Formats: sequence, C-alpha cells, structure tokens
Amino acid sequence: MQFPDDDNGQLLSEIAAAGVDLTQMHSIDFFILFEQKADAERFMSAIAADELAPKTKLDTCPDTGVWEVVTSVTMVPDHLLLSQTEQYLESIANSHEGYGDGWGILAE
Repeated sequence: MQFPDDDNGQLLSEIAAAGVDLTQMHSIDFFILFEQKADAERFMSAIAADELAPKTKLDTCPDTGVWEVVTSVTMVPDHLLLSQTEQYLESIANSHEGYGDGWGILAE
C-alpha cells in the first residue's frame, strides 16, 4: 500500500506494517491539547453535539502535563479523511486556544 510522504502517511505506513487492516472501520483517537482546563471544557462543549465526534475525554497529557482532550471518531483510516478530520478538529480547537497533537489507532 502506498501512502503520501507526510506525517499522516508515515503513521499509516507504520500501522499497516504492524498488520492493522486499514480497509476496516477503526476508532481513531485525535489528541487536542490546551494550557487551560476551561478552554478544554469549552472545546468539548463546542463539539459535543457534533455527530462526527460524539466521544470525548478530558485528562492531563502524560507527556506534557497540559490538558488533553481525546476525541474518538469511528472511520476507515484513509489518508485524506484523516487529514480533513484532523484539520476540522484543530480549527475548532484553535478558536478555544487549543492545538492538535496528532492521532492514533488502538490496535487489538
């Protein structure tokens, strides 16, 4: 399988090499970081009614200690769709002082 030469393409390549079937639906976790808890909570409220991202969880990021919202989206991990979803979530996060920190698949 061929992937574009960018961060998302690299991650998809690694996931495929690990044996994950990228033609099937998966729960994809998108990570959005915030310095302030109130901003993270406002972001969660903004996307709570969104059918694209109905599942969110707020915690502190284990790597940085800042507030992290994990938004789970069930989808086929297609490069274009992943990139568009990432951009969409980041556009909402940016208006709440947040920023994207990538995505991942919890493989079985």
